[in-house]
Amino acid sequence: MIFWFFLAFLQVSHQIADTVSDLSPFQVLNDPHSEEDTQSLVEFPESSEVLRRRKRDWVIPPINIQENDRGPFPKQIVQIKSSFAKEAKMVYSITGEGADQDPKGLFTINRYSGFLFVARPLDREAKATYVLLAHAIAVDGEDREDPIEVIVGVIDMNDNTPVFTQNPFLGTVPEASEIGFEFMTVTATDADDPYTDNADIRYSILSQNPQEPDPAMFIINPVTGVIRVNSAGLDREKYPQYTLKIAAGDMQGEGHVGTGTAVITVTDSNDNAPQFEKTSYSVSTPENKVEAVVVKMPVTNRDEPQSPAWTAKFRIINGNSGGFFAVNTGPNRQEGIITTVKPLDFEQNSKFTLLVVAENNVPFAKPLTTSTATVTVNVLDVNEAPVFDPEEKIIFKLEDVAVGSELTVYTATDPDTARTQKVTYRVGSDPAGWLRVDRETGLVKVRSPMDRESAFVKDGIYKALILAMDDDPTPATGTGTLVIELKDVNDNAPTIEERMISVCNKQSAPVLLSVKDEDGPGFAAPYRVELQGDSKNIWTAWMNDTRTGILLKLKTALKPGDYNIVLRVYDNLALYQDNTVLASVCDCTGDDVHCHPHSMMNDLDYFCFSV
Repeated sequence: MIFWFFLAFLQVSHQIADTVSDLSPFQVLNDPHSEEDTQSLVEFPESSEVLRRRKRDWVIPPINIQENDRGPFPKQIVQIKSSFAKEAKMVYSITGEGADQDPKGLFTINRYSGFLFVARPLDREAKATYVLLAHAIAVDGEDREDPIEVIVGVIDMNDNTPVFTQNPFLGTVPEASEIGFEFMTVTATDADDPYTDNADIRYSILSQNPQEPDPAMFIINPVTGVIRVNSAGLDREKYPQYTLKIAAGDMQGEGHVGTGTAVITVTDSNDNAPQFEKTSYSVSTPENKVEAVVVKMPVTNRDEPQSPAWTAKFRIINGNSGGFFAVNTGPNRQEGIITTVKPLDFEQNSKFTLLVVAENNVPFAKPLTTSTATVTVNVLDVNEAPVFDPEEKIIFKLEDVAVGSELTVYTATDPDTARTQKVTYRVGSDPAGWLRVDRETGLVKVRSPMDRESAFVKDGIYKALILAMDDDPTPATGTGTLVIELKDVNDNAPTIEERMISVCNKQSAPVLLSVKDEDGPGFAAPYRVELQGDSKNIWTAWMNDTRTGILLKLKTALKPGDYNIVLRVYDNLALYQDNTVLASVCDCTGDDVHCHPHSMMNDLDYFCFSV
């Protein structure tokens, strides 16, 4: 048997929203009570068995219903009819979304007529499509039809206003931005169908606050929402912030309109040069001081405080050819401090005129006129100490120069040429006490005998300090160093360093005696030696190969005891001195000397020899 579904579709109204209520959104294509309308029949291939199901190979097009329909409800949308309705009474039902599944009860069907109803207005933004299954069963319980899928689509209406994704939008723009500079983007969304004009958004600027210096400082791209600079004149110092009222309209700007706010903060650019509070300074600073603060020069800057565009730096661009001054930025970064880096000399230059320019740590955002200040530095004269020339004077003298002899004249000059002052002299440091200086003339003389071999002389050099004082009410004292290189004379005879020796009285070995001469080369070695008195009868003495040491040997056996030996030692210029050596003669043999106190003679008179 052939069976079929009879579907009566209602046409959906596409009129604008304010006329929807006057028209039925659906139109019945056929009389739902007629079973003879063959134009709505869907034929299926015949089956070999009565009432046997057949697989369908076609799909019913979706049923479209406009959202927000005003009713009345329930509202009929379509009739479903089985082809078996001619042979048996059929019972209809639906399952699926909006029927027995959430949202339940949205769609209903008349059990006997097959009319499908919608119970209330639909909202496309809540759900755009519903999928239902229609069932037809004979009243006797025989399931004669397979379920058929019915898709209900919800047609969008422009029932949503665009909504900005945030409110307010926050943006920043540098004050030095050029026209056309893009700096922020605003966006809005519309819940309506994105594939229709209902969600096709256009952006616009409704108002600007403040309206200075131009009421149209900014412009917005109507499609992308990008905001860019439209006019010159951004100035953070005058107008640090702008508030824009913005709009987003659907239907390409002709439909619903949503509004929002964009707050634009104008950020600092280095468009203001620092300005000196004073453009000229006249200051005074004493001569000779280094790192002395000469002047502090405050500046002002309209750029954002503490920013690199606000922080000042300074340069001396004229008047500092000698490099006497430096300028640095003070701790508050809004002050230039000039200091001395070399001693100033009033007598050489009593006035400097410096030209200082103020700049920033970062380059200017546009060409700007820089601020300059002129600083006149007056150098103050101070009482300066007399200066010796040279500061260290070297003279050469024999060490045996006579007491009272003139060594040199060592004088100083007073650099205070603008003053009339008298300079006097005195000895400042004279470790050995050998010198005196004339108070008026600076003539240095020998006060006491000098000795090149003195402990105060190092490598033949003796140093003394001579002082020069002016007669200012606050006297200043200069110091000069007198260096005396003492030339050696032969004023020291050689001496034997060992004053006591021990020898055996039998086959004694020679004893080496060291010779020392305080004089320098040419007045010392080579030496020669002579035994004096009876010593030469008992002892033998001769010089070693280098003639810097004496070899002494006993040549006659003696009784154990202590003996004095007198040796006369000559330097290479025959200056001599007699040296006495105490020899302990022990009862032993060779160079293995062992002396025993009990074997020693106590009476030395017999063994002493006079010279």
